[in-house]
Amino acid sequence: MTVKVRFAPSPTGRLHVGNVRTALMNVLFARSQGGVFVLRIDDTDLERSTKEYEEGIRADLKWLGLEWDESFNQSDRFDAYEAAKDRLIEMGRLYPCYETEEELERKRKIQRAQGRPPVYDRAALQLTEEQKRKHEAEGRKPHWRFKLTGGRVEWNDLIRGPSHIETSSVSDPILIREDGSYLYTLPSVVDDIDAKITHIVRGEDHVTNSAAQIEIFEALAGKGSAPAMAHQPLLVGADGEKLSKRLGSLSVMALREEIGLEPMAILSVLAKVGTSDPVEVRPDLETLAAEFAFSKVSRTPARLDPEDMRRLNARLLHEMDFGEVSERLYEMGVDIDSTVWLAIRPNLETLADAKDWFALIEGPVTPLVAGEDEDFVRTAAELLPAGPLDEASWGVWTSALKERTGRKGKALFMPLRLALTGQSHGPEMAVLLPLIGADRARKRLQGEAA
Repeated sequence: MTVKVRFAPSPTGRLHVGNVRTALMNVLFARSQGGVFVLRIDDTDLERSTKEYEEGIRADLKWLGLEWDESFNQSDRFDAYEAAKDRLIEMGRLYPCYETEEELERKRKIQRAQGRPPVYDRAALQLTEEQKRKHEAEGRKPHWRFKLTGGRVEWNDLIRGPSHIETSSVSDPILIREDGSYLYTLPSVVDDIDAKITHIVRGEDHVTNSAAQIEIFEALAGKGSAPAMAHQPLLVGADGEKLSKRLGSLSVMALREEIGLEPMAILSVLAKVGTSDPVEVRPDLETLAAEFAFSKVSRTPARLDPEDMRRLNARLLHEMDFGEVSERLYEMGVDIDSTVWLAIRPNLETLADAKDWFALIEGPVTPLVAGEDEDFVRTAAELLPAGPLDEASWGVWTSALKERTGRKGKALFMPLRLALTGQSHGPEMAVLLPLIGADRARKRLQGEAA
């Protein structure tokens, strides 16, 4: 059997980390098994779905490297859903209901008051054809419910383990609204059958839907036709609180454009958080796929700390070769060579930081020197070798300064860094000094912005 999975976003907004984690888990499982990854665009909600959001979803997935093998839109498949609807009606498994939302809520309140679960009472099944015609004449449009068997639905969840739901304890789900539009459930099952999906990997907020979907699979395609399922715990913040209010700042667009994270920093965190593996950076998707296993996924909510992404992003950049970033740097207006890259690379948190560190070399830089350090840096200017400078120049120069002034340690090195870079930290000065050059260095030591 060829493993085939799907990721099914709705084009009603941009992807955020919760969506990406689901997509990533599907991709990693498929790649680890030599399988197929399908991107299904769930755009049956024609009013809220937009092509702009669909294009944004596709662009975000491509930027992350989560490429799909197949793709289709639900909006192209309404005929298939209508055919499934007709089959279920013929089988007596889909029936029309005419209660309004107010009437249903009133029933639920009575049930709760009586200490009973608010399960739909199937009153619509008792309606005569005359009563149905009367409702229609009054202008009522039916919504359609799927008739559950009332038995126990069992499956071996690849993350949660043996799972079951008694369908007698839940309401017959509504599959079609009064206006004729489809809810998620029926189109999803029809698509999974037609696309031959073998595994459904999604968030645990869908667990309660699983029993109904399994029964719909079996009604339409026969016993045992439902794909295997894996329900992953949802992401929460580092404080254990839900991420729902923070998802805007954790969209792929924001992580890329506002924070400046690299794809593999994002993917490494999302692949490892909530698993038994340490949250550390990985070089590529192939490595993540080779390490993937459902058995590593914890049953408890996965705590996501955005700082982990920043930490891993820095580590990723610190190991990048110049060839991997040269074109991107040039597009950012940072025209440097490999020597400069190696000098500034250890200080980067995002690639955009390269522009600031490069400015320390090209200038202008305003020296930060005051008080008794002013005489010291003037002396330093006098002792600075005329050039050309190399990595040995820093040691020769500071040794001469130590001998002339008696300064050592921080008192020796920090005033020089502040004078030459205007910063209290940064790349190694032995590497930086030759890049700044003797002329610019001397001007900065003399208090000039250069």
